[in-house]
Amino acid sequence: MLEDALCAGLTASGADAYILHVTTTPSVSYITRCDGFDCGIMISASHNPYCDNGIKIMNSQGEKLEDSVIDVIEEYLDGKLKDIPLASGVNIGRTVDYISGRNRYIGHLIALSTCSYKGLRVGLDAANGSAFMIAKSVFDALGAKTFVIGDSPNGVNVNDGVGSTHIEKLSELVKSDSLDIGFAFDGDADRCICVDERGEIITGDEELFILADYLKSRGELAGSKIVCTVMSNGGLIESLSAKGISCSVCEVGDKNVCDEMSKSGCVLGGERSGHVVFSKYETTGDGLVTAIMIMEALVEKKCRASELIKGYKSYPQVLVNVPVGNKREILSAIEDEINTVRNSLGVRLLVRPSGTEEVIRILAESESYENCVCACGRIREVIDGARGRICAE
Repeated sequence: MLEDALCAGLTASGADAYILHVTTTPSVSYITRCDGFDCGIMISASHNPYCDNGIKIMNSQGEKLEDSVIDVIEEYLDGKLKDIPLASGVNIGRTVDYISGRNRYIGHLIALSTCSYKGLRVGLDAANGSAFMIAKSVFDALGAKTFVIGDSPNGVNVNDGVGSTHIEKLSELVKSDSLDIGFAFDGDADRCICVDERGEIITGDEELFILADYLKSRGELAGSKIVCTVMSNGGLIESLSAKGISCSVCEVGDKNVCDEMSKSGCVLGGERSGHVVFSKYETTGDGLVTAIMIMEALVEKKCRASELIKGYKSYPQVLVNVPVGNKREILSAIEDEINTVRNSLGVRLLVRPSGTEEVIRILAESESYENCVCACGRIREVIDGARGRICAE
């Protein structure tokens, strides 16, 4: 329905709409940039349930649209701008079936690999989302023996108990079928979380550790520096420092990561959620590129997946999501109380509004797991108290 509505609006305004059908966000970015389109639009709920479906808009370089343009779009939606003139007659746009673009993206992924994966048993969890055909096609072409779950989308089961936000299903698959490694993507496949041969989770931070070490060993890590976010574990920064690699830390969000990479000249950046960006290949995060590059490291180092994170040390972290309806108002009201909890327990504490859901995210990190739990519990109580005061007013 959303695709039809978008196509109707685009063609009515005189634009041509090239339709990639069911495909990943990174593929839209890649085709937009490489085939000279003016912009790209992805319909997706990302890592959320289908009912959160929305659109991601990209500029001609396949990057997240500039804030200044988004502001204009929002002003139009709010009725603050004049109506857009419609085309008529021969000036009306057309729709074009562009599945060939998606196929070219698959070829691009296959071409990234310099190794054969023959003899390796790989688990893939496509989250009942956009990678349900692409992931298997790529890994089969590279010689791996694939075992796939989350590959039966019906339009409403995306991310439902599978994918990068429900990694336990992939862990079970890896252990039950004695696989060498597993990769779970989210609904639009711009994220990837890995599972080693024991079924243990390799987080986005650990993926950054693996990939930074791998790129440096090949002389491809510009400036021996990467970009991570404030949500990344402090252990990532310390572990990479021991290998002579520094980190530039930015605010949460793939756009912030990309902006910081462009500013600092880093070729690798990412988030703990598994959203990893390789500027050499893409202008956005790509879960399939992440999986391929981890496979390259695995094959070249001739080791088990669990051995790829040798030398990585993490601090205890606790992440809690508190559902709220007025998250920014509440955060503004509890700023002093957050600082009090932070100082009294000596924890690294990050409290922020989600960018995609009506929740406040609480992240606590410390050498003491108990202090992390305590900090999150106290902040939750503070939020509940503020919510009551605001409602009473």
